[in-house]
Amino acid sequence: MMTTLPLPRRRGARLVFADLLAAAACAVCAAMPGLAQAGLAWAAGASQVASAAASASAPRAALPATVRIAAVARPAPAGKTVFAGASAQVAQERWLEAELGKLGVRLEWVPVTTNAVAAQVNEGFASKSIDFASYGDLPSIIANASGLQTRLVLPGGSLNNTYLVVPPGSTARSIRDLKGKRIALHRGRPWEYPFARLLQANGLKLSDVRILNLNPQAGAAALATGGADAFFTLSDAFVLEDKKVGKIIWASKRAPEDWKMRAELWGDSAFLQRYPQVAQLVVSGYLREYHKAAAAADAGRESYIKSESLGGQSEAVVRRELEGDSTQWKDRWSPLFTPAVRAHYAAEAEYAKQAGLIARPLSVDALFAPQFVRQGLAQLQLQDYWTR
Repeated sequence: MMTTLPLPRRRGARLVFADLLAAAACAVCAAMPGLAQAGLAWAAGASQVASAAASASAPRAALPATVRIAAVARPAPAGKTVFAGASAQVAQERWLEAELGKLGVRLEWVPVTTNAVAAQVNEGFASKSIDFASYGDLPSIIANASGLQTRLVLPGGSLNNTYLVVPPGSTARSIRDLKGKRIALHRGRPWEYPFARLLQANGLKLSDVRILNLNPQAGAAALATGGADAFFTLSDAFVLEDKKVGKIIWASKRAPEDWKMRAELWGDSAFLQRYPQVAQLVVSGYLREYHKAAAAADAGRESYIKSESLGGQSEAVVRRELEGDSTQWKDRWSPLFTPAVRAHYAAEAEYAKQAGLIARPLSVDALFAPQFVRQGLAQLQLQDYWTR
């Protein structure tokens, strides 16, 4: 039977997040390095991960009593908890729950709040209270550089846009006009890297602006009350426009795909090695929903929009987030470990070190566990469905 755990307490999450991001408290970013290039190391890294998983399979432990997946959740009417993104479709479909049930394994969905996703997920992995999580790229890099051992098991499913918002009366028309100004940005969250890319593209660096390290709710309040000259955020930018307290002057919709925020499925490394059969079911459950959303074209898009609106997002906001996006709908759901994915994580890890978010360099090739996607696509006969 599927169960949903209560939202984690935020006080404990903040304490763990403080530990993980101690180096970032007073970070000042130097000029951002260029994108790391994908090369033969990508193939070698994937091979090493697959070999490690194979060698860890003997002897295998008995199956776990429960598999726990953390996902962003929002309160819904009648006291219900509704999940966001691909996790919402997996939870609603209940195929994964049924397949795990056949093995005597229970599925638990662990809700995390939008304002503290990174802290709550990293705390969950650290305390071994979760086994998988759908969350952002930069927090995953910070977690692994801090000593946690997690692996990316399923890319794709979430390529959210980022937005630069200023007060309605601001004369700023681009990031260049905000040099020396106060910009609300939640450090260590997945949208920090796109913000750094935007600065770099305009000849600026992090030290050229005054960063207000605020979570999204506090950042929005600072913009509305005049405490910030700008706010860098996700689709909640549209809510600020609707409330007449902000206007969007830049969006990543037409920028390179690498400038979008990635939130993907990660698994605890020890769990993956000990219970590969269960891990495969989890990844296959998500793959089924990826394919269903991508293959249904307009119907899949509408289903996704309705699912997100049930989770507390305004349907109008979800539609505006998707409208005019340069990423094709099918490509949004691509689960492939491409050279572009590897290059993204390599460049982001390099940025994290330069920005002081991590204390030492991180080799990203060890973060990938592509064998579950490879096997899942073969089982579902989808090896040739996605090409990128």
